[in-house]
Amino acid sequence: MAENEIFKIIEATVVSFIFLIAVFVPVEKVFPAKKNQKFFRSKWVLDFCFFIGQYLVWSGLVLWMLNNFGDYLTSIIPNSFQSKIGNQPYFLQVLEVLILSDFLIYWGHRLQHNIDFLWRFHKVHHSAENLDWLAAHREHPIDTIYTIGLINLPAFIMGFPLESIAGIIAFRGIWAIYIHSNVRLPLGPLKILIGAPELHHWHHDLDRRAGNYANISPIMDVIFGTYKCPNKEPEKFGVSEEIPSSYLGQIIEPLLPKRIWNKIKTKAQQRI
Repeated sequence: MAENEIFKIIEATVVSFIFLIAVFVPVEKVFPAKKNQKFFRSKWVLDFCFFIGQYLVWSGLVLWMLNNFGDYLTSIIPNSFQSKIGNQPYFLQVLEVLILSDFLIYWGHRLQHNIDFLWRFHKVHHSAENLDWLAAHREHPIDTIYTIGLINLPAFIMGFPLESIAGIIAFRGIWAIYIHSNVRLPLGPLKILIGAPELHHWHHDLDRRAGNYANISPIMDVIFGTYKCPNKEPEKFGVSEEIPSSYLGQIIEPLLPKRIWNKIKTKAQQRI
């Protein structure tokens, strides 16, 4: 990678960090879900490491996979099918992409909570015991690839090039940060149609199968019986199982068989 490309990535990371602080911190201060939560709360540094890793390293890998596998998926879909899709009004195509991707991510996300192999990666995200805009970035790279792949699969099948759905990808990214933020802005009856932090916070309850698996709209949760929105915040976030407390530990542990990880952990404890 050329030096100027590295500089651009670093610059984009810094700009993104400043932008997210400017957008979300004031909203969290004015409309806090948990009023006493500080900016530099517990595990802030750990989540900052995930932010840096995601922007500097893993996002490039995800984009590479989207480009390569997206081209493959597009190539196996008949041109006649893609032409019919392409002849529809653009707004209708975008609406179809959003609905189909929400359907896929709902079931893909639900599987992450019910299949142990997928959960071993997804639990990294759920290990956050404090939710805010920064905690949204605590995610294992394998989990990121799985999620982004599912979200964008309908667009690739319909023949959308990556460039034309960049806006949708960016919107979903901001939305994911918003629903994790320490914000409570009750939407009243609209909460059945529009996702919000008050819904997603309950998804992060200690109960692994708490519900609220949908992405932008909770309609899928309503349809399939997993909608949950009590009029209060959960008492505690996180996971009920043991998980490494360091960045490298949370990246490496899901990749290894449990017996091997236990041996590594035992040796590390003996050295201490």
